[in-house]
Amino acid sequence: MEPRVSLFGNEIAGKFVKRLIALGHVFEESSLPRATQELVKIRASQINGCAYCTDMHTKDAAHAGETHQRLHLIATWREATVFTEAERAALALAEEGTRLADAHEGVSDETWEQVRKHYDDDQIAALIAVVATINAWNRVNVIARTPAGDYVPGQWG
Repeated sequence: MEPRVSLFGNEIAGKFVKRLIALGHVFEESSLPRATQELVKIRASQINGCAYCTDMHTKDAAHAGETHQRLHLIATWREATVFTEAERAALALAEEGTRLADAHEGVSDETWEQVRKHYDDDQIAALIAVVATINAWNRVNVIARTPAGDYVPGQWG
């Protein structure tokens, strides 16, 4: 499969992508656990059908020590016993924040209460930033048809 557009070979796309990369530094430097960040990125990417981001973030998570069992169960996290209550709250927020068009209320009060229970204000801000940023990346890569499968952990920094 060939991409529709080269995200780094086009001046406008390149400028946009560089800014998306810079956005990632905000939450990467936060106290939100890195494992939680990757779980959220993977779940949103699965929902959005972004093969490139799913490939990238499952490989990055595995490279950072995430277990194969947990990676295989992200799509069915509600029925899986391998995620902490805090991670479950983050995954619920990721799903509801990604599926905005599917729910008239967006993020439910119940999910928000669980997020507040497990994360401080800075971590919540980082969590919101992760959800917003990965959704932007998913849309860029799905629209551009960026092919998946060749990503190497750490390839982009």
